[in-house]
Amino acid sequence: MSRESEADPSGEAVLPGSLPEALRAELVAFRRDMHMHPELGNQEFRTTAAIKERLERAGLKPRVLTAGTGLICDIGDWTDGTPVLAMRADIDALPIPDTKADCAYRSTVPDRAHACGHDVHTTVVLGAGLVLADLHREGRLPRPVRLIFQPAEEVLPGGAADAIEDGALEGVGRIIAVHCDPRVDAGLVGLREGAITSACDRLEISLEGPGGHTARPHLTTDLVTAAARVVTDVPALVGRRVDTRAGLAVTWGRIDCGHAPNVIPQHAELSGTVRCLDIEAWREAADLVVAAIDEVANLHRAKSEINYVRGVPPVVNDADVTGLLRDAMVARRGEEAVESTEQSLGGEDFSWYLERVPGAMARLGVRTPGERTVRDLHQGDFDADEHAITVGVELFTAAALLDAATRTA
Repeated sequence: MSRESEADPSGEAVLPGSLPEALRAELVAFRRDMHMHPELGNQEFRTTAAIKERLERAGLKPRVLTAGTGLICDIGDWTDGTPVLAMRADIDALPIPDTKADCAYRSTVPDRAHACGHDVHTTVVLGAGLVLADLHREGRLPRPVRLIFQPAEEVLPGGAADAIEDGALEGVGRIIAVHCDPRVDAGLVGLREGAITSACDRLEISLEGPGGHTARPHLTTDLVTAAARVVTDVPALVGRRVDTRAGLAVTWGRIDCGHAPNVIPQHAELSGTVRCLDIEAWREAADLVVAAIDEVANLHRAKSEINYVRGVPPVVNDADVTGLLRDAMVARRGEEAVESTEQSLGGEDFSWYLERVPGAMARLGVRTPGERTVRDLHQGDFDADEHAITVGVELFTAAALLDAATRTA
């Protein structure tokens, strides 16, 4: 690794671990290959093999997780038992088509796309690992670091829980991650202390009752009305039974009820999500929501069956680790490279790690500066300015070095 980056033109010392041009080009190629070959959660065999091969080529010893996808890899000599800093990436793709036109690296797999930036996250952690491995060989990595390449982030309740069970957090004292943000320019990161993403649960409801003719609704259970009242009344009831500052929201994505204009159906189905920014309110949300659904259904003489699927808690950024990421970004690119970011109601299973150890997630800017169109997450035309890879790698390498310098235990 070149040491030329260790002094700026003024002669002041700066952190080692910048990204060499040859490695930058290699990482861009790695990301594009991954983008072309997206794999769904718990099916990321090709992706896992590619990461493993590159880490082994760097002299590292990655361990594939028990289920066969995802891996962890330690860099450095863990001899004194000091808690290590972990860097996490999610490696799975989404079950949607890649709709980008005139893109040489668009997905080659029908109805599969890296439309949430996990290919960027993975490449950032891989690149940081390769740079840190070079520093370790040169005797310049003060403390060991763990890389976590986690499968199935998009599959509730998230692959993080499986990775933790497989030992991903053993010996870890702090953990960091990034998530692509298409609203932020490449070259910048967004940071926030406290809740940065929402809890996210899934809700599935079946309503049953004797149907009949629309001429005689009084002789039936009017399931169309019952379903409509569940859609409108349940969010209102829940909103009055929890502190509004908790940000608890019930939102519907599907309703299926009836087939003919003059027939009251016997069956209705609804599904949606429950999101919450406050972790204590999230722990109570299932009981609150189920009770509200039962109340409304009973009022309309409908029998309800409720499948409340626990998802993930909110990602609550630790203040000290958020400060570490801020200091790392400032050390690399100056104060102007850091901006505050708003809370998101999107869910992220990085939260499961934060239930065990302090950590923080940064928003990694991926919008090309000056571009007016926002290619939003979970959309088929999503793409990222690949300069973000360099920024992410240098953020993580700086965080590893500053973490070692500022912690005594």
